[in-house]
Amino acid sequence: MGMEVNFEQILHEGKLFRDVNAFVVAHLRDNNLTQAASAVASATMTPLDVEVPPNRLLDLVSKGLAVEKGEPIKGMSASILFDSGSSVPASYGSIPVPRTSVIDFRQNVARCARFSPDGRYVATGSADTSIKLFEVAKIKQMMLPETKDGPVRPVIRTFYDHMQDTHNVRSVSFHPSGDYLLAVFGKVIGRDDGVIWQLGKVWVLLVVFGRSGWAGAVLGTDHPIPHLYDINTFKCYLSANTDDIAANAAINQIRYSSTGGMYVTASKDGAIRLWDGVSGKCVRPIVGAHGAEATSGMFTKDHRFVLSCGKDSTVKLWEVGTGRLVKQYVGATHTHLRCQAVFTDTEEFILSIDEPRNEIVVWDALTAQEVTRLRSNHTGPPRWIEHSPIEPVFLSCGTDRSIRFWK
Repeated sequence: MGMEVNFEQILHEGKLFRDVNAFVVAHLRDNNLTQAASAVASATMTPLDVEVPPNRLLDLVSKGLAVEKGEPIKGMSASILFDSGSSVPASYGSIPVPRTSVIDFRQNVARCARFSPDGRYVATGSADTSIKLFEVAKIKQMMLPETKDGPVRPVIRTFYDHMQDTHNVRSVSFHPSGDYLLAVFGKVIGRDDGVIWQLGKVWVLLVVFGRSGWAGAVLGTDHPIPHLYDINTFKCYLSANTDDIAANAAINQIRYSSTGGMYVTASKDGAIRLWDGVSGKCVRPIVGAHGAEATSGMFTKDHRFVLSCGKDSTVKLWEVGTGRLVKQYVGATHTHLRCQAVFTDTEEFILSIDEPRNEIVVWDALTAQEVTRLRSNHTGPPRWIEHSPIEPVFLSCGTDRSIRFWK
C-alpha cells in the first residue's frame, strides 16, 4: 500500500511541475515576453505554443492568495487547489501496465522493432533474416477474448531471405513519410518483395509502400560517416566536414527526426552527432556523450531535444540547439546489449532496460525520477524496446524467440 501511495505521489508531483511550467510559459508568451518565455520553455522542456486558458496563472495565484487569507473563492472549493492528496487523473501520462500479449517467433531471436510514423504498423527483424510486418490493431485484438471469427493473425506480411549463409537483421526503420521500410542485414541476402543494394559490410533491403517520388534513406554502418542515399537513384551523398570523427566511431544507431530534416547517430566512440537531413553535414557533435558506446538516440517530436543511451548505464537528454546536457536518468544497468532508451507517446516518461534485473525501468522525463519497474518476463533481458508514437503501447524483443506487446 505504501508503494502505491508513493507511486501516485510521484506522478502527482510530476503533473504539478508540468502544469506550473506551462502556466509560466503561457503567461510570459501572452504578455509579449517572448525571450523569457523561450528561455523557460527550453529549460523546462515545455512547448512554447502550449495551450493554456488566458490569464490562467493570474487566476490561480489570486485564488491561492485568497485561500491563504481565508477569503471565499467564487466558483471553486479551496480544498481542491493543488491538493497533494487528490487522486491522479486517469488521463495523466502513459504509464504502461504489466499486461502483455506474447507473439512467439518460430524462426529465431527477435533483434529489433520499429513502429510506423502513424502507429498503425510495427516491423520486427530477427536472427533468421526474416522481417515481419504487424498490424497493431490486430495485435490489440489478441488481448481480447476469443471471437467467433477465430484466431487473430496480426502478421500481414513477411519478408524472407532464401540464402542459408546470411546474418541477422540488425535494424529496421520506417522513413518519416511512412512510405518506405528499410532493413539492414549483416551479410549477403536474397531478394524478396523489395529492392536490395550493398553498402560496405552490410546489405540493405528497401521495401516500398505508398506513393513514389524522391525520398532519401540515411544508413549507418561500421564506417563512421552516415551514408545518405537517393532512394530512386541509389546515389550516395557523404558529409565533407568529418575531421572530428574518429576511425573507431562506427555507428550503432541512426534515426530521423519526425520531419526528416535532421538525423542523429549514436556511435561506438561514445559520441552523439546531429546531422542535417538535406546536406548530410554534421551540425552538432556531442563528443564524449557517454563513457562507453552510445547505443541509441532519438529526437523529441518538436526536435528540440535528443534522448541517448549508452553502455555506461546512463540515459541522457540533450538540447539540440546548444548540445547542453539537460537531464540524466540513472538506475538501469546496461553494459552488454545494444540497449535502447525511448520516450512514451506523450514524452512524459522514458523507458529503458535494466539487464541484470531483467526489468523495464520507467522514469519521469521532467524530474528524472524513477517511477516504476516492470518485470520483462523474457528469458534473459530484452535486447530491444520500442514505443508507439501515438498511443501508450510498446514492444520488447527478447532472446527467447518472442516479442511482448505492452498495453
